[in-house]
Amino acid sequence: MDVRIKANLAFTISGSALEDAMAEYDELSLSGLIKEVLDKAVAIDDIQVDIVEGPNTLEDYDSQTGGGGS
Repeated sequence: MDVRIKANLAFTISGSALEDAMAEYDELSLSGLIKEVLDKAVAIDDIQVDIVEGPNTLEDYDSQTGGGGS
């Protein structure tokens, strides 16, 4: 029997670690990265990830921090 689980998750990550993780998993968004990690870890059939606060892309991160890119 399938089970639906809904969770809220909050975490802090350094900009360089975020860039490294997105590059390692070849993902362009944090939501895509989280989907990829969870799917590989526990073989999830259907997952929805919504970023409700904070940057979802490296461009969002750069605009928030005033950085010029990686």
